[in-house]
Amino acid sequence: MNTSRRQIGKSLTAIAMGVAALGLSSFANAADTIKVGVLHSLSGTMAISETVLKDTVLMTIDEINAKGGVLGKKLEAVVVDPASNWPLFAEKAKQLITQDKVVVTFGCWTSVSRKSVLPVFEELNSLLFYPVQYEGEELSKNVFYTGAAPNQQAIPAVEYLMSKDGGSAKRFVLLGTDYVYPRTTNKILRAFLKSKGVKDEDIDEKYTPFGHSDYQTIVADIKKFAAGGKTAVISTINGDSNVPFYKELGNQGLKATDVPVVAFSVGEEELRGVDTKPLVGHLAAWNYFMSIKNPTNEAFKKQWADYSKAKKLPGADKPLTNDPMEATYIGIHMWKQAVEKAKSTDTDKVIAAMAGQTFKAPSGITSMMDPKNHHLHKSVFIGEIKADGQFNVVWKTPGPVKAKPWSPFIEGNDKKKDEPEKK
Repeated sequence: MNTSRRQIGKSLTAIAMGVAALGLSSFANAADTIKVGVLHSLSGTMAISETVLKDTVLMTIDEINAKGGVLGKKLEAVVVDPASNWPLFAEKAKQLITQDKVVVTFGCWTSVSRKSVLPVFEELNSLLFYPVQYEGEELSKNVFYTGAAPNQQAIPAVEYLMSKDGGSAKRFVLLGTDYVYPRTTNKILRAFLKSKGVKDEDIDEKYTPFGHSDYQTIVADIKKFAAGGKTAVISTINGDSNVPFYKELGNQGLKATDVPVVAFSVGEEELRGVDTKPLVGHLAAWNYFMSIKNPTNEAFKKQWADYSKAKKLPGADKPLTNDPMEATYIGIHMWKQAVEKAKSTDTDKVIAAMAGQTFKAPSGITSMMDPKNHHLHKSVFIGEIKADGQFNVVWKTPGPVKAKPWSPFIEGNDKKKDEPEKK
């Protein structure tokens, strides 16, 4: 009896030591890496736009790790799928920060997903890098906005449409997906158009739900409205609804020469599934296009093409780069530079070190993080869709434009500070 007890005791001791050793080795491994969160929809209506951003993060992490990592440690990505489900974004963000112990998160596309996670990042004092153009009207110490504010995309695009080169538009259809980004952007654009003397009856505002696919009536209505004078469509449609919308434009023969459409959420990736021949001449406003020619962009495109091929990604036979991919890439590199400057991944130290960071961007400029307002200074480009689904740049700003997170076209914004409030 005693012998067997002694053997059981020995066995238990051995198991305990084994468990301890396992615990120690896994702790050592955890300490050897810096965990970063990837919070993008890989399923649902936004997967068409967001999946490629997840892959951009992974590609950039591989690039950084191949050059020795950050502070002598390898970066380790923790990828989650919030599945185009806005409350789930907040749950997944909390999981990344509290359970997975990530020190920074790269993610979100829609403003409703960003608004969903914002209280989580603020409450837990963690960092989010947000890579997509948006409506502004927000400033958080826990977010770095690497996409455009309205004065770096929406306003210049509408100014272009009203100019002689852009077709001298007098009437406007504001067509968007029904959520915060299109509604707030259109509130700003309506105020801007009024300041330019455009009357209410010359503005038609329409919204469709996420995932909407039947645009027959809407395109027919646009044609009718356009009969009243020079008309342009400003599209803030998001996600996979863009495919049926553009198909319907083609079906009804609504050409850019008749009624130009300028889109704020359609880039090379969204046009992948569309016959672009009937869409030639329609426009998109971004801060980067794949077709921009410079050595930094050639290297970026090659890096993405090689990575897509090596990882056998969908679409690797036709690798495309786009604006939110560029914004993601810049954000990760700036975060790395800030961590190295701060010699720490501590949120507050990294925030301080992010001020004024610069990075040579594929768009052809040296992009700078504003010293105060957590937004990048960005050049603005307007591109025309070509038959091959690429964009020909028809207009650009002379150089980088400083972001105005608080639009001057919204009352009371002149009293708001151009830097995040300390909470």
